[in-house]
Amino acid sequence: MACWPPEGQGRAAGVLLMWLGLNLLLAGQTASADTNPSRQSFRIQPVEPVALLEQRALAASPPAESGDFLPPDLVDPTQLHAGILLDIRYATTNNFLATRIYRQARAFLQRPAAEALVRAHQRLQRHGYGLLLYDAYRPWYVTRIFWDATPAQHKVFVADPQQGSRHNRGCAVDLTLYDLASGQALDMPSGYDEFSERAHADYSGGSETQRRHRDLLRQAMEAEGFTVYPEEWWHYDCQGWQRYPIMNLRFEELDPSVTKQ
Repeated sequence: MACWPPEGQGRAAGVLLMWLGLNLLLAGQTASADTNPSRQSFRIQPVEPVALLEQRALAASPPAESGDFLPPDLVDPTQLHAGILLDIRYATTNNFLATRIYRQARAFLQRPAAEALVRAHQRLQRHGYGLLLYDAYRPWYVTRIFWDATPAQHKVFVADPQQGSRHNRGCAVDLTLYDLASGQALDMPSGYDEFSERAHADYSGGSETQRRHRDLLRQAMEAEGFTVYPEEWWHYDCQGWQRYPIMNLRFEELDPSVTKQ
Protein backbone atom coordinates (compact mmCIF):
# COMPACT_ATOMS: atom_id res chain seq x y z
CA MET A 1 0.00 0.00 0.00
CA ALA A 2 1.11 3.58 -0.58
CA CYS A 3 0.51 6.60 1.60
CA TRP A 4 -1.02 8.37 -1.36
CA PRO A 5 -4.54 6.97 -1.70
CA PRO A 6 -6.28 5.01 -4.78
CA GLU A 7 19.61 3.62 15.23
CA GLY A 8 54.14 -7.14 42.91
CA GLN A 9 54.46 -4.08 40.29
CA GLY A 10 53.55 -6.34 37.45
CA ARG A 11 50.41 -7.40 39.26
CA ALA A 12 49.70 -3.84 40.31
CA ALA A 13 50.18 -2.71 36.76
CA GLY A 14 47.87 -5.46 35.59
CA VAL A 15 45.22 -4.43 38.09
CA LEU A 16 45.60 -0.83 37.00
CA LEU A 17 45.19 -1.81 33.38
CA MET A 18 42.13 -3.88 34.24
CA TRP A 19 40.68 -0.94 36.18
CA LEU A 20 41.31 1.41 33.27
CA GLY A 21 39.85 -1.07 30.83
CA LEU A 22 36.75 -1.53 32.94
CA ASN A 23 36.22 2.21 33.17
CA LEU A 24 36.69 2.62 29.46
CA LEU A 25 34.19 -0.15 28.89
CA LEU A 26 31.71 1.48 31.23
CA ALA A 27 32.28 4.80 29.51
CA GLY A 28 31.55 3.13 26.22
CA GLN A 29 28.39 1.58 27.60
CA THR A 30 27.24 4.95 28.85
CA ALA A 31 27.88 6.53 25.49
CA SER A 32 25.98 3.73 23.81
CA ALA A 33 23.05 4.00 26.22
CA ASP A 34 22.86 7.72 25.58
CA THR A 35 21.96 7.02 21.98
CA ASN A 36 18.60 5.69 23.12
CA PRO A 37 16.02 8.12 21.74
CA SER A 38 14.27 8.24 25.14
CA ARG A 39 17.29 10.03 26.60
CA GLN A 40 18.52 13.61 26.25
CA SER A 41 18.64 15.02 22.75
CA PHE A 42 21.81 16.02 20.94
CA ARG A 43 22.45 19.76 21.26
CA ILE A 44 24.21 22.49 19.34
CA GLN A 45 25.24 26.04 20.22
CA PRO A 46 22.86 28.24 18.21
CA VAL A 47 24.50 30.83 15.96
CA GLU A 48 22.35 33.51 17.63
CA PRO A 49 19.93 33.51 20.58
CA VAL A 50 16.85 31.49 19.71
CA ALA A 51 14.49 34.17 21.06
CA LEU A 52 15.91 36.65 18.55
CA LEU A 53 15.70 34.13 15.73
CA GLU A 54 12.09 33.40 16.61
CA GLN A 55 11.18 37.08 16.39
CA ARG A 56 12.72 37.32 12.94
CA ALA A 57 11.10 34.12 11.76
CA LEU A 58 7.64 35.17 12.90
CA ALA A 59 8.05 38.47 11.05
CA ALA A 60 9.13 36.74 7.83
CA SER A 61 6.98 35.13 5.17
CA PRO A 62 7.23 31.70 3.54
CA PRO A 63 8.42 31.53 -0.09
CA ALA A 64 5.76 32.26 -2.67
CA GLU A 65 4.39 29.19 -4.40
CA SER A 66 2.20 28.57 -7.37
CA GLY A 67 0.42 25.41 -8.36
CA ASP A 68 -2.78 23.47 -8.11
CA PHE A 69 -2.49 22.46 -4.47
CA LEU A 70 -4.94 20.32 -2.56
CA PRO A 71 -6.63 21.99 0.39
CA PRO A 72 -4.88 21.04 3.66
CA ASP A 73 -6.64 18.37 5.68
CA LEU A 74 -4.52 18.03 8.82
CA VAL A 75 -5.52 15.32 11.28
CA ASP A 76 -4.08 14.04 14.54
CA PRO A 77 -2.74 10.47 14.03
CA THR A 78 -3.25 9.68 17.73
CA GLN A 79 -6.96 10.24 17.20
CA LEU A 80 -6.95 7.68 14.42
CA HIS A 81 -5.14 5.08 16.57
CA ALA A 82 -4.64 5.39 20.33
CA GLY A 83 -1.54 3.15 20.17
CA ILE A 84 0.46 5.84 18.37
CA LEU A 85 2.30 7.81 21.07
CA LEU A 86 3.84 11.29 21.21
CA ASP A 87 7.15 12.64 22.50
CA ILE A 88 7.08 16.11 20.96
CA ARG A 89 10.60 17.27 21.78
CA TYR A 90 10.13 20.79 20.41
CA ALA A 91 7.39 21.43 22.98
CA THR A 92 10.09 20.89 25.65
CA THR A 93 13.71 21.94 26.19
CA ASN A 94 14.84 18.40 25.38
CA ASN A 95 15.82 19.17 21.79
CA PHE A 96 18.87 20.22 19.79
CA LEU A 97 18.34 23.92 20.59
CA ALA A 98 17.59 23.30 24.31
CA THR A 99 14.68 25.69 23.86
CA ARG A 100 10.93 25.25 23.86
CA ILE A 101 9.75 26.04 20.34
CA TYR A 102 6.15 24.80 20.30
CA ARG A 103 3.59 25.99 22.83
CA GLN A 104 1.60 22.77 22.49
CA ALA A 105 2.72 19.14 22.29
CA ARG A 106 0.71 18.14 19.24
CA ALA A 107 1.21 16.25 15.99
CA PHE A 108 -0.67 16.65 12.73
CA LEU A 109 -0.37 15.14 9.26
CA GLN A 110 -2.33 15.43 6.05
CA ARG A 111 -5.02 12.78 6.17
CA PRO A 112 -3.51 10.33 3.61
CA ALA A 113 -0.18 10.45 5.48
CA ALA A 114 -1.88 9.98 8.85
CA GLU A 115 -3.86 7.00 7.59
CA ALA A 116 -0.71 5.44 6.10
CA LEU A 117 1.03 5.96 9.45
CA VAL A 118 -1.73 4.02 11.17
CA ARG A 119 -1.23 1.13 8.77
CA ALA A 120 2.54 1.15 9.47
CA HIS A 121 1.79 1.08 13.21
CA GLN A 122 -0.52 -1.88 12.74
CA ARG A 123 2.23 -3.75 10.84
CA LEU A 124 4.64 -3.16 13.73
CA GLN A 125 2.13 -4.35 16.32
CA ARG A 126 2.62 -7.87 14.96
CA HIS A 127 6.24 -7.64 16.18
CA GLY A 128 5.28 -6.17 19.56
CA TYR A 129 6.21 -2.60 18.67
CA GLY A 130 4.47 0.70 18.04
CA LEU A 131 5.22 4.17 16.69
CA LEU A 132 6.39 7.08 18.85
CA LEU A 133 6.24 10.47 17.12
CA TYR A 134 8.75 13.25 17.73
CA ASP A 135 7.36 15.72 15.20
CA ALA A 136 5.05 15.91 12.22
CA TYR A 137 3.54 19.09 10.71
CA ARG A 138 5.92 21.96 11.44
CA PRO A 139 5.03 25.62 10.80
CA TRP A 140 7.35 27.30 8.29
CA TYR A 141 8.63 29.85 10.80
CA VAL A 142 10.06 26.97 12.88
CA THR A 143 11.98 25.72 9.85
CA ARG A 144 13.38 29.26 9.53
CA ILE A 145 14.47 29.21 13.21
CA PHE A 146 16.22 25.86 12.79
CA TRP A 147 18.06 26.99 9.65
CA ASP A 148 19.21 30.32 11.10
CA ALA A 149 20.28 28.73 14.41
CA THR A 150 22.36 25.93 12.87
CA PRO A 151 26.09 26.34 12.01
CA ALA A 152 26.98 25.85 8.36
CA GLN A 153 28.66 22.45 8.89
CA HIS A 154 25.40 20.99 10.22
CA LYS A 155 22.91 22.45 7.77
CA VAL A 156 22.46 19.10 6.00
CA PHE A 157 20.32 18.18 9.02
CA VAL A 158 17.91 21.12 8.67
CA ALA A 159 15.72 22.25 5.78
CA ASP A 160 16.33 25.44 3.81
CA PRO A 161 13.37 27.72 4.50
CA GLN A 162 13.62 29.15 0.99
CA GLN A 163 12.66 25.72 -0.30
CA GLY A 164 10.34 24.85 2.55
CA SER A 165 10.22 21.54 4.35
CA ARG A 166 7.95 18.59 3.78
CA HIS A 167 7.16 19.01 7.45
CA ASN A 168 5.71 22.41 6.49
CA ARG A 169 3.35 20.64 4.12
CA GLY A 170 2.15 18.18 6.76
CA CYS A 171 3.66 15.28 4.82
CA ALA A 172 6.76 14.43 6.91
CA VAL A 173 7.06 12.73 10.27
CA ASP A 174 9.94 12.19 12.72
CA LEU A 175 9.47 9.01 14.71
CA THR A 176 10.89 5.90 16.32
CA LEU A 177 9.73 2.55 17.70
CA TYR A 178 8.57 1.76 21.21
CA ASP A 179 7.99 -1.57 22.92
CA LEU A 180 4.29 -2.24 23.40
CA ALA A 181 4.87 -4.22 26.60
CA SER A 182 7.07 -1.69 28.42
CA GLY A 183 6.14 1.54 26.67
CA GLN A 184 9.85 2.35 26.29
CA ALA A 185 11.47 3.71 23.15
CA LEU A 186 13.82 1.26 21.46
CA ASP A 187 17.56 1.76 21.14
CA MET A 188 18.67 3.10 17.77
CA PRO A 189 22.11 3.80 16.23
CA SER A 190 21.79 7.47 17.20
CA GLY A 191 19.58 9.72 19.24
CA TYR A 192 16.89 11.88 17.68
CA ASP A 193 18.21 14.99 15.94
CA GLU A 194 21.80 13.86 16.38
CA PHE A 195 23.92 15.74 13.86
CA SER A 196 26.37 12.95 13.05
CA GLU A 197 26.91 10.12 10.59
CA ARG A 198 25.33 7.75 13.13
CA ALA A 199 22.02 9.35 12.20
CA HIS A 200 22.29 8.27 8.56
CA ALA A 201 19.68 5.78 7.45
CA ASP A 202 22.34 3.38 6.14
CA TYR A 203 24.93 3.84 8.92
CA SER A 204 26.68 0.48 9.37
CA GLY A 205 27.96 1.08 12.92
CA GLY A 206 26.25 0.71 16.25
CA SER A 207 24.99 -2.61 17.54
CA GLU A 208 23.18 -5.28 15.60
CA THR A 209 20.12 -4.67 17.78
CA GLN A 210 20.13 -0.95 17.06
CA ARG A 211 20.36 -1.53 13.33
CA ARG A 212 17.64 -4.17 13.46
CA HIS A 213 15.28 -1.73 15.18
CA ARG A 214 16.08 1.01 12.67
CA ASP A 215 15.60 -1.31 9.72
CA LEU A 216 12.32 -2.70 11.04
CA LEU A 217 11.00 0.85 11.28
CA ARG A 218 12.10 1.51 7.73
CA GLN A 219 10.50 -1.64 6.38
CA ALA A 220 7.15 -0.81 7.96
CA MET A 221 7.21 2.79 6.75
CA GLU A 222 8.33 2.01 3.22
CA ALA A 223 5.64 -0.65 2.93
CA GLU A 224 3.11 2.17 3.32
CA GLY A 225 4.68 4.51 0.79
CA PHE A 226 6.95 6.60 2.99
CA THR A 227 10.53 7.46 2.00
CA VAL A 228 13.34 7.82 4.54
CA TYR A 229 15.57 10.92 4.46
CA PRO A 230 19.10 9.47 3.91
CA GLU A 231 20.77 11.61 6.61
CA GLU A 232 18.15 10.93 9.30
CA TRP A 233 16.80 7.46 10.14
CA TRP A 234 13.84 9.02 11.97
CA HIS A 235 12.57 11.26 9.13
CA TYR A 236 10.03 9.95 6.63
CA ASP A 237 8.25 11.73 3.80
CA CYS A 238 4.91 10.64 2.41
CA GLN A 239 4.58 10.41 -1.34
CA GLY A 240 2.31 13.04 -2.78
CA TRP A 241 3.79 15.76 -0.57
CA GLN A 242 4.17 18.03 -3.62
CA ARG A 243 0.40 18.34 -3.79
CA TYR A 244 0.16 20.31 -0.55
CA PRO A 245 1.22 23.92 0.11
CA ILE A 246 3.74 25.19 2.64
CA MET A 247 1.85 26.14 5.79
CA ASN A 248 2.79 28.55 8.58
CA LEU A 249 -0.03 28.18 11.09
CA ARG A 250 1.01 27.61 14.69
CA PHE A 251 -0.67 24.72 16.48
CA GLU A 252 -2.72 27.11 18.59
CA GLU A 253 -4.02 28.72 15.39
CA LEU A 254 -5.26 25.50 13.86
CA ASP A 255 -8.99 24.94 13.85
CA PRO A 256 -9.80 22.62 16.80
CA SER A 257 -12.03 20.63 14.44
CA VAL A 258 -8.97 19.06 12.82
CA THR A 259 -8.70 16.75 15.83
CA LYS A 260 -12.27 15.53 15.51
CA GLN A 261 -12.92 12.40 13.50
